[in-house]
Amino acid sequence: MASYKYAEYLAHSESDEFDKVCGPATPTPFSGIYRCMGCGREDVSVHPYPLPPQNHHQHTAAQGAIRWRLAVWADHNPK
Repeated sequence: MASYKYAEYLAHSESDEFDKVCGPATPTPFSGIYRCMGCGREDVSVHPYPLPPQNHHQHTAAQGAIRWRLAVWADHNPK
């Protein structure tokens, strides 16, 4: 699970973008930390490069396919 020390560097969001699940090797919608929905592994991916591929790590049959969900969005254009 992603962790942090300084809460003032993070902002809560209700954006639907955090609910979308993406397949392996699809273009990264937003730069940030992505969590695999099958096993909980996390990785950083940068827009517009692809999310980690299917062979990035292995799953058991019970974990299902590799599916990525945005956990922490890295805003490159702060206000």
